[in-house]
Amino acid sequence: MHPKTLHFGLFVLYSIHVAFNLPAVRAVRLIYDFAGAGRRNGVFIMKTVYLLLCLMLAVILIILPSACGTKPGVAEVSRKSDGAVDNINIDASFDEIKEKGILVIGFNTSIPPLSFKNEQNEIVGFDIDLAKEIGILWGVDVEITPIDSGDITSALNEKKIDLIWNGFTVMPEREEEILFSKPYLENKQIIITVADSEINKKEELAGKLVGIHGDSPSEDSPTNDTEAYSIIGSDNIRNYEEIPTAIADLNSKKIEAFVMDDVVFKYQFGEDEDKYKILDEYFAVEIYAVGGRLTDKALIVELDSALQQLKDDGISGEISQKWFNKVIVK
Repeated sequence: MHPKTLHFGLFVLYSIHVAFNLPAVRAVRLIYDFAGAGRRNGVFIMKTVYLLLCLMLAVILIILPSACGTKPGVAEVSRKSDGAVDNINIDASFDEIKEKGILVIGFNTSIPPLSFKNEQNEIVGFDIDLAKEIGILWGVDVEITPIDSGDITSALNEKKIDLIWNGFTVMPEREEEILFSKPYLENKQIIITVADSEINKKEELAGKLVGIHGDSPSEDSPTNDTEAYSIIGSDNIRNYEEIPTAIADLNSKKIEAFVMDDVVFKYQFGEDEDKYKILDEYFAVEIYAVGGRLTDKALIVELDSALQQLKDDGISGEISQKWFNKVIVK
């Protein structure tokens, strides 16, 4: 075959592939059809030669993308509200973590059972254990950095931390500034009563005294549900600073229902869950994910893979059982 014929074939095939965003196989078919038209017009080119040319170029087009900038071993992904952005181009963020050997993670240390200080002043919790397992998988040390919720974005952008990880709720406004991993935990604002209560749904809370946990998502849950709020009535809502106080009042029937975090309930009262009834209806649902810089796409892709591996291996389930007395990981 004349070199000019090969070069021209390469040029045409690549041009079709790029200009029309066609798969390599479809581009090959177009060239082959074009070749057939050429033969019908009297241009003598053997069919076998064109077939070989098309096969050779198809292989080249399949191999070229992986040799021109895509990081080996890291799949490109497209996600919407659950995590990253479309058309991800892999960067060096994960390689940088591996090279320095340290993964710095920001935590709010006052969110039991996700991350909090125990009686020995050690930072412990479900999220802490999960993060440490990620470090083991990657062969890096995990450095835990306490951080206030108001400093998250600046701490990430100034590279004081690599990730933010603790009861971090995925919200549309946050996705403007933060790249989220795939969700790993779901939390709901549940409604609990004593086991023998006759209350089974929201509408039966009418005229009943209902407790909420102040300075937490449960504080706003009834008011955000306008229908339920109108049924309960503002005068019937009791705000509690401490959950144990609310549960004591629930047990003594000073209140007839209490709204609180599902994950906190499972942590604090999981062993006594049969003493209470959790209504099938609930208030707000929160999806927890790990947050990173918008530019650190490779790091988030690797994190997604690692979280899935921990789930497949049963490790995240064991950690969940430890803190919640059941497996609740997504």
